[in-house]
Amino acid sequence: MPQSQGARAGSGGVQIVHRKQPRSHALLSLAAWVIGLLFALPVIWMILTSFHSETDAATNPPSVFAPLSLEGYRTFFAAGPWPSLLNSLTASVISTILVLLLSFPAAYALSIRPVKKWTDVLFFFLSTKMLPIVAGILPIYIFAQKTHLLDNIWLLIILYTSMNTPIAVWMLRSFLAEVPVEMLEAAEVDGAGLIRTLREIIAPVVMPGIAAAALICFIFSWNELLLARVLTGTVAGTAPVFLTGFVTSQGLFLAKVCAASLIVSLPVLTAGFAAQDKLVQGLSMGAIK
Repeated sequence: MPQSQGARAGSGGVQIVHRKQPRSHALLSLAAWVIGLLFALPVIWMILTSFHSETDAATNPPSVFAPLSLEGYRTFFAAGPWPSLLNSLTASVISTILVLLLSFPAAYALSIRPVKKWTDVLFFFLSTKMLPIVAGILPIYIFAQKTHLLDNIWLLIILYTSMNTPIAVWMLRSFLAEVPVEMLEAAEVDGAGLIRTLREIIAPVVMPGIAAAALICFIFSWNELLLARVLTGTVAGTAPVFLTGFVTSQGLFLAKVCAASLIVSLPVLTAGFAAQDKLVQGLSMGAIK
């Protein structure tokens, strides 16, 4: 078991004292590893199943050591996923940019330059997330039908922006609350306007928080299914909608679904891996008060 050392002065000189690390620390570490493996096992199983044939993937119990095959990936790419992937990328990236452009000034007004009853404003933003999407899907569908926006990628961009803006405002507000007021006072003394202050002074300081909010909004937009399923068709269908096409009346083709799920998840996993440092730093920054 790991040990720590300490020094204690005695009559004969300095004496090294060995203190054993509490057993509870080892138990907590073991529990963390077990919980981590439990969360990772479904993903590992999905990756392994995606490299099996449909016959081996459908066996009960599953065949772990079955021969590897690229049949599921060939089927996925043969189905033409590129338009759906491009639609998801377009809707997620543009909506995330719009969310940041809208939520950053709003969070500034609610934290650094607080408006009257700013707590009521924050709870109003949060209340917009309390309505289930399925409860509002009918009026949204009728509106899209009347305005000829069905099967239009820009409708999804508008909806994703409105859905993610409250979350981004709450996140950025906690980050901006940590900005020292002295920086803003120095900027005012130097004659910097509001736009320049936001762009050149505040934004670099809270960049980890901005990255964290952007990543979360991107993930929410990329994974959204219900609105895309109801409001799109053949032109503006997204990757999750394309993924549901592998569940047919003939049955569930497990290897193909796992292969398609892995490929559809890659952009989100790549973005999370690339921004993991800023994500952890941003979330930690917003949690410290």
